[in-house]
Amino acid sequence: MANEGTVPGNQLEDDDEFVYHVPVLLKESIEGLAIKPDGVYVDCTFGGGGHSKAILACLSEKGKLIAFDQDDDAKKNLPQDERVIFIPQNFRHLQRFLRLHKITKVDGILADLGVSSHQFDEAGRGFSIRFDAALDMRMDQRQTTTAADVLKNFTELQLHKMLEQYGEVTNAKTLAKTIVQQRALTSIKTINEFKQAVQAAVKGNPQKYFAQVFQALRIEVNDELGALKELLQQIPVLLKPNGRAAIITFHSLEDRLVKIFFKVGTFLETETDDIYGGRPDNPLAIITKKPILPGVAETKQNKRARSAKLRVAEKK
Repeated sequence: MANEGTVPGNQLEDDDEFVYHVPVLLKESIEGLAIKPDGVYVDCTFGGGGHSKAILACLSEKGKLIAFDQDDDAKKNLPQDERVIFIPQNFRHLQRFLRLHKITKVDGILADLGVSSHQFDEAGRGFSIRFDAALDMRMDQRQTTTAADVLKNFTELQLHKMLEQYGEVTNAKTLAKTIVQQRALTSIKTINEFKQAVQAAVKGNPQKYFAQVFQALRIEVNDELGALKELLQQIPVLLKPNGRAAIITFHSLEDRLVKIFFKVGTFLETETDDIYGGRPDNPLAIITKKPILPGVAETKQNKRARSAKLRVAEKK
């Protein structure tokens, strides 16, 4: 398990076999939501439907589940259940689309962040270093910008910062320079073309190195941290009193955002001034003082769970 402040190997994939429908920290996240049978719940990342199925099992006939997923493939996993409303959108648009369905408040919000195993296993999606395919990495195929576009159009400084911040690539500056030099000489549109173009810059284990690079590209292409921030800011507005939010993260950049927001209600860890006060009232109360981590049995069964962290907060 990675330490705070590092970008671990959650989405730094390896040669493991993946299954679409294996939900991470399932029991813990459902318990964290403290589901009310007649409540309204949101699964922000429907994916294979594992978490949604567990939520539905806790709901009565009066309960309702709103499932979001920007990946068109997720629709194939929808259950035949009248209590489910599926919204094929990024969860950053949560409040907007709930309003369209005349929902202003909910009892719980769940998000299992990151790339689904299915996306890693679909070679043509361009997420995996195991296959040769177009450098795509779009979770939402309606988007226009691909990983190949980022490599082609970003400046050397932009590439450097992206690789350093989102992938913690050790020689991010050197790699950025190499990319800019090589793209002027050769086409970099596929995974193998990219690997060959930057081969001289690779340090250490090539598989781990490229996994870090791919993580950085994926976060950039999908604006994952921007979407997470927008989701978190909507949680206090949407939750009913005593409603809960359960967020599962897979790398420290995500976890840090969730940790700070749940703690202070903003993304700035301000210190409280005893005289004048320096911290606005936080509408959320932390339920998990420390993140809940998967047990040995789960990580043995599902290696994707190794870097997962669950944090739960409640609306005051």
